[in-house]
Amino acid sequence: MFGIPGKQAVTMTPKAATQIARLMAKDGHAGLRIGVKKGGCAGMEYTMEYVNEPSANDEVVEQDGARILIAPMAQMFLFGTEIDYEVTLLESGFKFNNPNVTDACGCGESISFKELPGT
Repeated sequence: MFGIPGKQAVTMTPKAATQIARLMAKDGHAGLRIGVKKGGCAGMEYTMEYVNEPSANDEVVEQDGARILIAPMAQMFLFGTEIDYEVTLLESGFKFNNPNVTDACGCGESISFKELPGT
């Protein structure tokens, strides 16, 4: 739907791909759909959900046994994003290194993007 021919919409670090493949295999899911929705103190939040079947307009990115599905309305916001998986002493989770983000809240759960023409 939105993209550059020959270039994946998002990339995954090896740690992220391993964790996503592990989560998919645990309950037999077909992939992990990522998207964005309105919410949070900066205006937008990332969403993640297991899926058993891709939607017709999902962008599919596969790497090392991991499958990411990008919701159609989120593709323009996520293009160029690197997904990582970090483990620290206090927490573990996915981190989105997104070049399209212009601002984020202090806790890192909420983001905002540059306003698109016509919005």
